[in-house]
Amino acid sequence: MNPDKVMSSAAPADSGPDSGVGGHAGLPANWPQIVALLGTVAVLYVAREVFIPLAIAVLLTFALAPLVSIIRRAGVWRTPAVIAVVTAAFIGIAAFSFLVVSQLSELSGQLPTYQANILEKVRSLKDAGAGHGVIAQITEAVERVGREIGRSGDAATGQRDGEGSGPLLVQIYSPEQPIQILTSMISPLIGPLATAGLVIVVVIFMLLEREDLRDRFIRLVGYSDLHRTTEALQEAGSRVGQYLLMQLVVNVTYGVPVALGLWWIGIPNAALWGALAIVMRFVPYIGPAVSMVLPLFLAVAVSPGWTLLLWVGALFLVMELVINNVVEPWLYGSRTGLSPLAIIVSAIFWTWLWGPVGLVMSTPLTVCLVVLGKHVPQFQFFEVLLGNEPVLDPEMRLYQRLLANDPNEATDQLEELLEERALPEVYGEIAIPALILADRDRQRGVMAEDQLGTVSSAARTVVANLSEDMDSAEAKEEAREERAPATPVRSALCVGGRSALDDVSAMMLAHALAAEGYRATAVARTMLGAARAERASDVAVVAVCLLNVASIRSGRFLVRRLKRQWPQARIGLVIWRDPAEPEVATGTGLMPEADFVAQSFSEVAASVAGTDRSERREENLA
Repeated sequence: MNPDKVMSSAAPADSGPDSGVGGHAGLPANWPQIVALLGTVAVLYVAREVFIPLAIAVLLTFALAPLVSIIRRAGVWRTPAVIAVVTAAFIGIAAFSFLVVSQLSELSGQLPTYQANILEKVRSLKDAGAGHGVIAQITEAVERVGREIGRSGDAATGQRDGEGSGPLLVQIYSPEQPIQILTSMISPLIGPLATAGLVIVVVIFMLLEREDLRDRFIRLVGYSDLHRTTEALQEAGSRVGQYLLMQLVVNVTYGVPVALGLWWIGIPNAALWGALAIVMRFVPYIGPAVSMVLPLFLAVAVSPGWTLLLWVGALFLVMELVINNVVEPWLYGSRTGLSPLAIIVSAIFWTWLWGPVGLVMSTPLTVCLVVLGKHVPQFQFFEVLLGNEPVLDPEMRLYQRLLANDPNEATDQLEELLEERALPEVYGEIAIPALILADRDRQRGVMAEDQLGTVSSAARTVVANLSEDMDSAEAKEEAREERAPATPVRSALCVGGRSALDDVSAMMLAHALAAEGYRATAVARTMLGAARAERASDVAVVAVCLLNVASIRSGRFLVRRLKRQWPQARIGLVIWRDPAEPEVATGTGLMPEADFVAQSFSEVAASVAGTDRSERREENLA
């Protein structure tokens, strides 16, 4: 335990009378960060009318800054470059908005003409499920509700007709003046136009004063740690800018073919649905599904048959497969750094906070939070909760799976690592350190005997699973090459030095040596008598495995015993290297009784190989 942490945690208890309410007894240690986070969320929600335009402006600045830099490298001054990029961007946004509005107005005028086809489809479904099935029940329920609504409407009409003897309500109509008509048309547009103008102005000034704003931000929040603040700004700008630009390219690559395909199929307002697909793909996972619903509905409404519906569904399915498996892997040079669950949760949160605008901006805003958590220790929980990087080291993940008695997932983890690394490397860097973690808990007394048995059993199962996979792979390789494996006549024996965890490390050593082509087997310490009776003369090397130096006394006794049982064999001691502890000096000086002392698979393999070469030389001389 770190003494500094102990002293710091004990300090409030010695602070005298102020250690009660003043010391915030009973509150979590990070309560100021929690309060600040809740306050920030409340401010963002209450003042969303102010923060939404600013957030849009910041994200557009991230997206347009690389384009401005490219134009400036061509020799254009900053101001003309910024004006040109912003003008082109907002002209494109305005044209896109005009297209969507015009297509929507045209679609609203065409909807009544599709009523007959929709009714025909409903009748066909009713006829298909007449008298039985779910469709008939749904149709009957809808008709019943319709009759009730009609009956209540007729009753209300009769009441109004019966009251005809009373006074009549008269409404005086006066035609509106042209100025009033113009005012009623312009008033709803003032808010969106003012917001758009504010965004344009803010984007222009942010691009013009980008370096100055960066320096001021560094001076404000990170002047004492210039390196970390600069790295955070660069990473946030790189991630968000690349995400927005690449996502726009991907969305256009998706939306334009969708619009052309819908136009060729015969869906009305194909340009509108292509534009909707471009916008909705900014929403992770659910966006493409939402953009597909309305074209499918129109396919049902436009045609009296079902062929059009199948063509539209096939079009969206093919485009999704192409975009997800070809275009996105090709265009994305780096990922956003968010886990899939974090993307969905952030979309829900930002939609609740800022509505549809927050839904579209959820991913880039969350990327900024992850970068903040990566470089600011107080907000590291953002990176832990939202990031896609593993939060546990591989050996800790493996140990956790062994504690949970889940050998299948532990096997899957090691098999994934074996796709890129050799078996001795995976055992030496991942599996053995996981056993060392378990042995530490055993020495500290925090692991009960049943837990020790659970971890040991699960680890043995993992080694057995990997051995079976390797044996089947080697058998296929030998059958394909039609040759027998070259193995020494005599073998190596791996023995656990003290605990059941040492026995598991001996199994891993035997498995690694077998993968290198040696005849190696593992024997538990309690089974040495049976092994001596069965294999009295074919053992050339015996390796005693220990997970910690504290058990060296037990290892010394075992080495002496093994020398009496196998006098012709080389008896060695393997003390696995603990990454968290200083390196132990190797060599027989550590234990004079041993023929060799090793700390890794490579050192044991070298000792076994040396013994094998010596015996082969003696056999050749004989």
